[in-house]
Amino acid sequence: MKILITSVIAVLFLVHTVVAQKPVKLFNGKNLSNWNFVVENNSVPANEVYSVQKGVITIKGQPLGYMYTREKYGDYLLHVEWRWAEGESNSGIFLLIEDPKNPFPNGIECQLAAGKAGDFVLLGGSDLSEFVPKPGEARPKFPVVQKKHNSTEKAAGEWNAADISVKDGVINVYINGTHQNTGTNRAKSGHIGLQSEGKAVQFRNVTLTKW
Repeated sequence: MKILITSVIAVLFLVHTVVAQKPVKLFNGKNLSNWNFVVENNSVPANEVYSVQKGVITIKGQPLGYMYTREKYGDYLLHVEWRWAEGESNSGIFLLIEDPKNPFPNGIECQLAAGKAGDFVLLGGSDLSEFVPKPGEARPKFPVVQKKHNSTEKAAGEWNAADISVKDGVINVYINGTHQNTGTNRAKSGHIGLQSEGKAVQFRNVTLTKW
């Protein structure tokens, strides 16, 4: 029954995609002209961390940082495909970035770390109404709203798909077709980012469809 419900939700998500506007390529397959870059402490030039090879974005993983869209977006369907280039590691898709600080922005991370894809991580003081701290416990530096189901990720080296909807600040995340999380943010628009952390990760088919 759970599998059936998940499949129905995924189909509904795809229906929304079909009736929405024409997708926009945030990554043009050739270069990173639509993106800005953050490298922790500006320790190396950005082109040593973020590059395009054979139509695929390769992010080195070290130093820590992220690349983010020059424009801000709200109310959209985002499709991102990723895979680990050097074995399982850590990365993330940043959403609703309000302030692109170094090395972490103010925004919501859709976690891509191996085994945790679909978790939300609250960065730079951002918040989700779904995060409820335990009584008497101080707010963590990086609060987490855990995904709803067991991992639906593929093995290292295989391509995964994240489909993310943002509508009026409500974020829904699907990992390889399974609905993994919902979060409600006060921010309605912001930059979109791809993280450098750990080892090399690759991205392709980064598209956005406006509602």
